[in-house]
Amino acid sequence: MDAPLHESQLTACGIRTRVLQGGVNLRATEAVVFVHGNPGSSEDWGDLMRRLAPHGRVVAVDMPGFGQADKPADYPYSVEGGATFLGEALKQLGISRAHLVLHDFGGPWGLMWAAMSPLSVGSLTLINTGVLLGFRWHTMACIWRTPILGELQQWLTHRAGFKWALRQGSPRGLPDAFLDRMYDDFDAGTRRAVLKLYRATSEPGPRAEMLAKLLRPHPWPTLVVWGAADPYLPVTLAERQKEVFAKAEVVLLPSSGHFPFADDPQGVAQAVVPFLAQQLSHAHHP
Repeated sequence: MDAPLHESQLTACGIRTRVLQGGVNLRATEAVVFVHGNPGSSEDWGDLMRRLAPHGRVVAVDMPGFGQADKPADYPYSVEGGATFLGEALKQLGISRAHLVLHDFGGPWGLMWAAMSPLSVGSLTLINTGVLLGFRWHTMACIWRTPILGELQQWLTHRAGFKWALRQGSPRGLPDAFLDRMYDDFDAGTRRAVLKLYRATSEPGPRAEMLAKLLRPHPWPTLVVWGAADPYLPVTLAERQKEVFAKAEVVLLPSSGHFPFADDPQGVAQAVVPFLAQQLSHAHHP
């Protein structure tokens, strides 16, 4: 039976945010840490968290500018800003060893934190994200990075258009409840944070080369799960994770899109839950 999740709040780097947690021991120093992407929130992970909670502590936070987190105009929305926030939040939560589960922009945030804190990383689970070697910005990112055009696109995005656009990236379809919840969080503060984040982030390819150099020396157990029909991050990037993470195991979900945990929760769980249950059991029985 799925375990319940507990909601609380914390303040890190001046940002007050929501925390979702589960597990028998909410004070365990080792935890599975879920990091959402754009335009998600900690709630993206509810299903996986409940499935994993019987195996250990599970934690997800709303990143600055997203979900129910504070969304100040003057916050440094960037890869480095997100990584710093994540590290501070984990300190406050008493987590010294993290099994990272990352999606979308959670990849750059989480992997930058991992590069800065390698001894605190237990394993990596990369869901349609990773070190994006050879990747160039997708069309929407190019629009967001363009002044005036990006603001216009965000201003014109209404609920029906938002839901239509996200569904284009998923042949299996995405649940209405998932899309409505995401749009409800997609207020003026989040739209501003998205534009600032993409404009503060340089072309992914060169950044990825630098990140790869920092991460290659670390032999973390790594699971890559990829919805193969992702229109933003092509499936060719999945196998390329092996160029960075020597131990990476790659699982492709052929009919899944950019949000596989939403359009194929069972397929994602079948790959992720046994992998992370094994990582957590290693911790208890070295």
